[in-house]
Amino acid sequence: MAENALFPMQSTHQVAQKTSGGNNAYHNFHNDFLHIQDPNERRRLALAEIDKAPFGWYHVRACVVAGIGFFTDSYDIFAVSLLNIMLGIVYHPSTGSLPTSSDSAIKLSTSAGTVVGQLVFGFLADRVGRKRMYGLELIIIIFATLGQALSSGSPSVDIIGIIIFWRVLLGVGIGGDYPLSSIITSEFATTKWRGAMMGAVFSMQGIGQLVCAFVMLFVTLGFREALSASPGIDNCEGYCAVAVDKMWRTLIGFGAVPACIALYYRLTIPETPRYTFDVGRDIEKASDDVKAYMSGRREGHPDDIARIQAREAAETQMTVPRASWSDFCRHYAIPKNGLLLFGTAGSWFLLDVAFYGVTLNNATILGIIGYSTTGAQSTYEVLYKTAIGNLIIVLAGAVPGYWVSVATLDILGRKTIQMGGFLILTILFVVMGFAYNHLSSNGLLAIYVLAQFFFNFGPNMTTFIVPGEVFPTRYRSTSHGISAASGKIGSIIGQGAIATLRTRGATKEHPNPWMDHVLEIYALFMLLGVFTTLFIPETKRKTLEELSGEDQPVPSSAATAVTAEGPRAKTSDSL
Repeated sequence: MAENALFPMQSTHQVAQKTSGGNNAYHNFHNDFLHIQDPNERRRLALAEIDKAPFGWYHVRACVVAGIGFFTDSYDIFAVSLLNIMLGIVYHPSTGSLPTSSDSAIKLSTSAGTVVGQLVFGFLADRVGRKRMYGLELIIIIFATLGQALSSGSPSVDIIGIIIFWRVLLGVGIGGDYPLSSIITSEFATTKWRGAMMGAVFSMQGIGQLVCAFVMLFVTLGFREALSASPGIDNCEGYCAVAVDKMWRTLIGFGAVPACIALYYRLTIPETPRYTFDVGRDIEKASDDVKAYMSGRREGHPDDIARIQAREAAETQMTVPRASWSDFCRHYAIPKNGLLLFGTAGSWFLLDVAFYGVTLNNATILGIIGYSTTGAQSTYEVLYKTAIGNLIIVLAGAVPGYWVSVATLDILGRKTIQMGGFLILTILFVVMGFAYNHLSSNGLLAIYVLAQFFFNFGPNMTTFIVPGEVFPTRYRSTSHGISAASGKIGSIIGQGAIATLRTRGATKEHPNPWMDHVLEIYALFMLLGVFTTLFIPETKRKTLEELSGEDQPVPSSAATAVTAEGPRAKTSDSL
């Protein structure tokens, strides 16, 4: 009987075997925390290693893989302004431009699909894992981009309807990239430079806009001879129409190239350790995945027996709540948590009303302030000046704004940058709106470039970053998706209900008589953004667990459970 009593004691205190591998650069986390039986403590220590890890190549790799996706997203989103100009020239030769309804429908279709993608992919990334969903959204983007570039009308199907179909599907893929890229970057990032890493990913939007303008410029130069033969966009026929038709297909199709390059790396990125710890409850796998990620391997391969034992212990001892619909409702029923979601979603909504209402109409804005088509004597000059005008805006405002944010996010803080950005944008839109008829074209252009700068050195950057940091792991992707979808709903309102007001009472001499009032409306939305910013916390240099409230000390009841094996062993021994 005494002999039998020894068996439970042996199984309880069986010493796990150390694994080989690991060095000063890449720790073997399995060995580091092998002696710790409490899964909560193992989780805390392993995540602390991620948070305090020195910035290395593995961080750069994560930023590049996520960033290429955002490059593609931005390229495809902001190409629509140029796309619509060329579609108008080809398919509405009598006027040289799309009807306002068709122009708005094409722009709104991408945002509508994006809302669906953000909500669906955000939920699935929390439900089945980040790794399983990452790459799928890029496949959708590639498929929809190629389908769009190869579209053509017929007697029974209008080209506008086909383009809208493909852009809705494209939007679904783009929408999925928002929560996935944000949370994957944040969950792999070191605490000290998490803002800069997430900012670098989002800053690829500016590079995407820039490359889009360059591609437009290059295809315009490539077809210069055919375009120059046409006296204007309302008289582009024959070789000119064929040239413009080839141009928009080239512009759109190029967007699939970087997506194809990034696809393999997205499909092979490891699952984030935080998801494996908190949702999968797979302690051994999470520890090995950290090591694999830092050493450039696809995923860890822990010992199966140790993995099963650790998972069984985690099921009963982990203090992090399990995700469920009831827990989700209970979590956001707490005023602090509900107001936090309101702050992130509300800020993004208010920002995108103005940001997309203005940015997706760059060509129109440039035309209104007298830059893009002033003195144009041919279709070539119209398209050339439009491309150059977009380059000026992006290079002077958008790109610098993004990278100033990257440099200052971990110094000034997210909340400071967002608050300051909303305040400055309020002032700029007030000036543009109320002094619209008294400012010169150069003055309007200068203020517009400043607005682009403070959009990106301001709320456009921070509304993407903060939702990827402040929510608990089990709902981080879903909450980011809700916040991002709120933004896209704002962009639909900004484009479909507000930006179109600029043509109210339009005449041939004054095609946009209400532009000043539209800018005044945008100023109001920027002012409201100041107040929603009050509901978000400052997140710089804080761990994700600290921000989400998941770093609380282990309760005394859990601590008792952790040490319960010791008393049981002693009892067996005494028997």
